[in-house]
Amino acid sequence: MKNTPSTQGRAYSRRDFLKLSGLTALSIGGMTVLTACGPSTETKDSGATDAKSDTASSFGEGGKLRVGMEVAYPPYNWQTSEATDDTIPVEGLDGAYADGIDIFVAKKVAAAFGLEAVAVKLAWSGLIEALNAGQIDCIIAGMTPTDERKQSIDFSDPYFIGHYGLLVKKDSPYASATSFADFAGASVLGQKDTLLDTVIDEIDGVNHMTPVDSVPAQLSHVNQGACDAITYNVENRGGLLAANPDLVAIQFDGSYQLFPDEVSCNVGLKKGQDDVLKKVNDAIAAMGADDSTWETIIARQPA
Repeated sequence: MKNTPSTQGRAYSRRDFLKLSGLTALSIGGMTVLTACGPSTETKDSGATDAKSDTASSFGEGGKLRVGMEVAYPPYNWQTSEATDDTIPVEGLDGAYADGIDIFVAKKVAAAFGLEAVAVKLAWSGLIEALNAGQIDCIIAGMTPTDERKQSIDFSDPYFIGHYGLLVKKDSPYASATSFADFAGASVLGQKDTLLDTVIDEIDGVNHMTPVDSVPAQLSHVNQGACDAITYNVENRGGLLAANPDLVAIQFDGSYQLFPDEVSCNVGLKKGQDDVLKKVNDAIAAMGADDSTWETIIARQPA
C-alpha cells in the first residue's frame, strides 16, 4: 500500500533527509536498534493498560504531557539509563529515560503547552487505543498517518520524513540485486501494523511473510536465514549494519531508498482537539531542527 502524505508544513525536506540517510557522504557508526545495555526494554502488552474510563485523564493533567511510544525504535525513540538535557523520564520505570528524534519533538511540544514531557512505554499495537482511552495525551512514535489510522485519530503536520529499503545477508543470492525484479521468489519480512510491512506489496513476485512484532525480531529472522530480506528505515542504516555486520543494505542506482513513498512522522492526537492540534503544528513549525540536529540525535544511539 502506497502512502504519500502531504508535505505541507514539513519540518524536514526530502533533500535534507536524503543527506541524513546516507545517500551522501554522511557516516554514522556505533549504533544499534537493540537497547539491552540500558534498563529493561520490555514493552507493555497492548492489553496491559486498563482502558476503563476511570483511568483516563484530561490533556496535560498534573502538568505532564504523557507521550505514547515504544521506547525501543531507534533513531526515533530508545531507552537509556542516563538522564541528560536530551532525555525525558519513562513513566513507571525508575532510572529509565527516553531519547531520540521523537523525544526532541516531544520536548518542544510540551514546552509549547507549559508542560513536562514524560514517555509512556506501550506496545506499538496499543498506542491508538491508549490515546483514545485517555491514558496518553499524544503519540510521538515515528507514526505515519495512514488512511486507516486517520479514521481513529488526528495527525499533526510532519516533523520528520523518512524512506524504506531492504537488508539481506552478505552471502545472500539477493545481495547483488539491482532492481525489485531481482527479488522474484524471495521471502520478505516486515513489522506488524507498520508500513515496514505494507510496502512489501510494492515488490512483485515475492513471498510476503507474516509480519513480526518488532524490528529486532525482523533482524533475528534475516540473520538466522528464516527470510531472505527485511524492510528497514533508511535513516537507521549505519546503526543497523554496525550491529549486524553480516547484513548489507541493497542499493538501486546508488540509492538505499528503494521504495518511492515518502514516510512522514506525525504527532497523533485524539479527535476533536482542534485548538491542541493547531498549537502542536505551531510548535513543529517553530522547532528549528536542521540537518545537524537530526545527525546529532542519530549519532548518539546506543551502541
